Amino acid sequence: MSRIGKKPIAIPAGIEVTVNGSIISVKKGNNVSTIETHGRVGIEIADGQVVLTRNGETKESSAFWGTYRALTANAINGLTVGFSKSLEINGVGYRAAVKGEVLELQLGYSHPINYEIPAGLEVTVEKNLIHVKGADKQQVGQAAAIIRGFRKPEPYKGKGVKYTDEKIIRKAGKTSKK
Repeated sequence: MSRIGKKPIAIPAGIEVTVNGSIISVKKGNNVSTIETHGRVGIEIADGQVVLTRNGETKESSAFWGTYRALTANAINGLTVGFSKSLEINGVGYRAAVKGEVLELQLGYSHPINYEIPAGLEVTVEKNLIHVKGADKQQVGQAAAIIRGFRKPEPYKGKGVKYTDEKIIRKAGKTSKK
């Protein structure tokens, strides 16, 4: 069984981590990320590391231990490096453009799709690629999933919006009977 919760999380230079009761706050400059643990894990900051401990020996406490460790590590990683997802648009006449705080998509419908970019995210477009970047892993993934959901890739020609690392399993088209 994985024991990801045991691994301490190193705090890089420029990152400030504070614990207030059951809330972990990760701060870099003006950016602040908070994780509410609801008292499900013990939190200690020592020697430039964050160490989480289990509360009890139940299966549920073990699950919370690993989950909150991963969430804390993602908050620290998001403020130092950041997270990004890339999407690819395939199809004749399919295009995207960023206009202010709105991503405008032309995906073969009779109307353009306007997606308001959430605060804290940066969306850029180059040719047929859309890059979503931000400090919150969940927010980046959710925004990319919403954009992909506007026109999912279809299995015959591969038209639609897909992740750049996604492999689309193609289906054979109709064949004539002779």
